[in-house]
Amino acid sequence: MHPIVAPFPSGRLRRTRMSAGLRALTREVTLGPGDLIWPLFLREGTGLAEPVPSMPGVERLSVDRAVAAAAEAAELGIPAVCLFPYTDPSKKSVACEEAWNPENLTNRAIRAIRAEVPGLAVMTDIALDPYNIHGHDGIVRDGEILNDETVEALVRMALVQAEAGATILGPSDMMDGRIGAIRSALEAAGHRDLAILSYAAKFASAFYGPFRDAVGATGALKGDKATYQIDPANRAEALRCVARDLAEGADMVMVKPGMPYLDICRAVKDAFGAPTFAYQVSGEYAMIEGAARAGWIDGERTMLESLVAFKRAGCDGVLTYFAPRAARRLRAG
Repeated sequence: MHPIVAPFPSGRLRRTRMSAGLRALTREVTLGPGDLIWPLFLREGTGLAEPVPSMPGVERLSVDRAVAAAAEAAELGIPAVCLFPYTDPSKKSVACEEAWNPENLTNRAIRAIRAEVPGLAVMTDIALDPYNIHGHDGIVRDGEILNDETVEALVRMALVQAEAGATILGPSDMMDGRIGAIRSALEAAGHRDLAILSYAAKFASAFYGPFRDAVGATGALKGDKATYQIDPANRAEALRCVARDLAEGADMVMVKPGMPYLDICRAVKDAFGAPTFAYQVSGEYAMIEGAARAGWIDGERTMLESLVAFKRAGCDGVLTYFAPRAARRLRAG
């Protein structure tokens, strides 16, 4: 498209900026509460909201408090929450068996939220790092992250989450072949309508540090995740990963992290047209919130500007820790 612009002074591009009404009428993308997914960190206990020091304003919630947060999300018009557990170190192991325990923290939270807030979509995380004594997303043997053995474990994890009542499964591990294996298992078990939002383009990023603190994986992690997450320099590889996951049965795809990878978001949406999401990850959140609390930036405006950037880059929605605050601000006008 080649826009036609009359020469100055017939063409004055400022005309459509001269009032709030004109700016609203000519705004190219819009952001609303319905574009947001709220990630919630879970912990054992009752009545607990435990601050995450590296993520100011974010807390680990006991299941009862997570249910209350889910109800708040629904009231604010946020359509989905995503659950991440902080697993007691005593329940971590080499084989990661706690990941598919029907009574683990995530599965109990799924059932509780679905019972109390039935209209809310509950998304889960499918990866082994919260349950892995080594802190990796896959099973480790002799220092190697095993792909096929990990996929088998992820399938078991997906099936118990499906039985618990999850509405969106979020495989975030980046193992080869896991989407096809999970989709086949879901079909065979009768979970034909369960959506998969694949972390299809997940990069080996330095922006994940506060998240690892929140789920208790920082101290456990041995080595890095470069053998299974995408090199930050690789755009074409990210598109191949997205193509593969869609071909294997993913319904939606995600780019992670978000703001440093807006070019990938745009490329994914343009290339495939599939529902495309970004994760505004913990490091992105912590930088904005930390700078705002230091008085260096306007936190509210920066928050909304960062979220609009995802929509402008082609995203259909954003996972963000700002979700409730942004929703309240958007509802207030």
